Amino acid sequence: MDMNQYLSMFIDESNDHLQSLNENMLQLEANPEDLGIVQVIFRSAHTLKGMAATMGFEDLASLTHKMENVLDMVRNEKLKMQDYIFDTMFKSLDALETMVQDITGGGEGKADVSSIVASLQAIESGEWTGGSAPVAQVDKQTNSSISNAVELDEFQYSVLDQSIAEGHRVFYVDVLVSEHSQLKGVRAYMVFDMLERSGEVVKAYPSVQDIEQEKFERSFSLYYITTKEAQELEKGIMSISEIESAKLIQLDQETLQQMTNQAAAAVAVEAAPAPAPAPEVGKDTPVLDSKPQEEGKAAPAKAATPKQAAAPSRTIRVDIERLDVLMNLFSELLIDRSRLEQLASETGNNDLSDTVAHLSRVSTDLQNIVLKLRMVPVDTVFNRFPRMIRDLAKTLDKKIDLVITGAETELDRTVIDEIGDPLVHLLRNAVDHGVESISERVAAGKPEMGTVNLRAFHSGNHVFIEIEDDGKGIYRDKLLQTAIKRGVVTEEQGAKMSDDEVNQLLFAPGFSTADKISDISGRGVGLDVVKSKITSLGGNVTITSTPGKGTNFSVQLPLTLSIIAAMLVRLGSEKYAVPLSSIVETAIVQREQVRNIHGNKMITFRESLIPYLSLSEVFGVPDFNDADEKETEIVVIRKGERLAAVAVEEFIGQSEIVLKSMGTYLPAIEGISGATILGDGQVALILDPNAFIK
Repeated sequence: MDMNQYLSMFIDESNDHLQSLNENMLQLEANPEDLGIVQVIFRSAHTLKGMAATMGFEDLASLTHKMENVLDMVRNEKLKMQDYIFDTMFKSLDALETMVQDITGGGEGKADVSSIVASLQAIESGEWTGGSAPVAQVDKQTNSSISNAVELDEFQYSVLDQSIAEGHRVFYVDVLVSEHSQLKGVRAYMVFDMLERSGEVVKAYPSVQDIEQEKFERSFSLYYITTKEAQELEKGIMSISEIESAKLIQLDQETLQQMTNQAAAAVAVEAAPAPAPAPEVGKDTPVLDSKPQEEGKAAPAKAATPKQAAAPSRTIRVDIERLDVLMNLFSELLIDRSRLEQLASETGNNDLSDTVAHLSRVSTDLQNIVLKLRMVPVDTVFNRFPRMIRDLAKTLDKKIDLVITGAETELDRTVIDEIGDPLVHLLRNAVDHGVESISERVAAGKPEMGTVNLRAFHSGNHVFIEIEDDGKGIYRDKLLQTAIKRGVVTEEQGAKMSDDEVNQLLFAPGFSTADKISDISGRGVGLDVVKSKITSLGGNVTITSTPGKGTNFSVQLPLTLSIIAAMLVRLGSEKYAVPLSSIVETAIVQREQVRNIHGNKMITFRESLIPYLSLSEVFGVPDFNDADEKETEIVVIRKGERLAAVAVEEFIGQSEIVLKSMGTYLPAIEGISGATILGDGQVALILDPNAFIK
């Protein structure tokens, strides 16, 4: 049976299930006792496992099966969710996403997930006892296992590795205090005191503070550097009363490396359990069943697909290319409608006019439906951010509450596909630069938990997306000094700049206020990319900030990029279209109202001076010169808070136009965003108002 025909469906549904797993896992992390959420997660994992096994992606199915086993224990109240289990499950989801991405790119979805599978196996078998990492590292000589493993950072690992290289002995020590001991903390202190007389303790679990306060069960573990022999150390530890056992494993560089699995995105190094063989799909892995399978029994063939819901589905999946084809066909219909309307007005035939009027009404309704088909809720972009913020907050040791509102707001699919990366940059900037550390927030009288608001809402023909934090805000003087130091502006220029203009310096290429470079920020790459991407979409971004209170980044985007309302204007023998969303108003000005200030033409508009641009001069139209006119029609356009007046020869009227790309036949022309075909068959260029205001 050829599975390739189902591959596209598998990828789409896998991504949906992975997104659902991420979202529900975050909810479960906030409410670990809610078994209802566990049931939802279990069903998603179970369905994903069955799909992967059916398609032959064994690594994906094996990992999901192990996740399912852990979740089954949780939902049956045999296991309680804890931080390490959550971290392991999130790592599993990351691995699954990587496999699905590989399949999307034409790969086989294979990955080395043995360490993650082993971690899940350790949790499932009970070998993990609640530490920061699972258990069961085996020494090559003694073949004895240890009960806890200690998380190392990069520096601690380097110290141990270098000590081994210099000939020192490095031990992993696991101590068990008698269950009858009344003073566990004192016994542990005596062990530490004895060890530190002849060596150095590099890292202990639990922490020394927790051990002193008796915040541990019976056992504690540590990494230890010394010149003593293992037998001598073990004898010394066991000489302390109420110590039940002491296990010492001497590490060489190979075994130390085996015990530590350094995470790619963090400085944590964890001691992972010995890899267990991944289960073979089709033998002991239930891959095609619709309910938990009993051990050793094969899945019935009739249960090859997940159980269908009782209610029929109200949605279908449609390839985006088909929607693009539909939009192009409707665009041609819209052009023909305009042509028919013009012919009907010229001929004066009533029957033809009535028919065309009815056609116009029907096509308008059809236009609304076609446009809505392309509209996608911004939730499809927003839903990946809670997981990103959770991981970022843990990396930075901050507490962040991401509040999302307006996720149901809809945008054109073309915009949705492009806006994800800019929002990622802005959110990372808010968490890293905006929200202070816990200690700084407490010192400033703020709650430990910082808040980042992600909002989306409609306003006119635009959608606004705002990212607002309650952090330290932007301090003008510090920002300006950094810009001057980096050569972005001079001191003279900085002194004349408004607060808004200073804030816009954040978007300068290569500009960064970070004191040091990290994996998260500091290289000056990010906000300039955000600015250019949003501008290319016909939008703009503004910054408002209150020092000490927080910062707001507001992104303004067009509702759709396919069919827009525009004002048609004439200039000589040529016609141009100006998007209505950028027009403030139209007016007529007298020639004497145009003033020349410092070599720039300006006019007075609503008690303020704004630039005056002659479209004929900008595009070099030979058969029209507005300088010969006593009065001139102008279109006042807006870009953010800035205005400009563009002089044209004549207003034609408002029209719904289809935005067509210039393609590869013409190079990129500044001031032109595309073209459209009018009802009379002429081509009108569509102006890009953003290019006229700088």
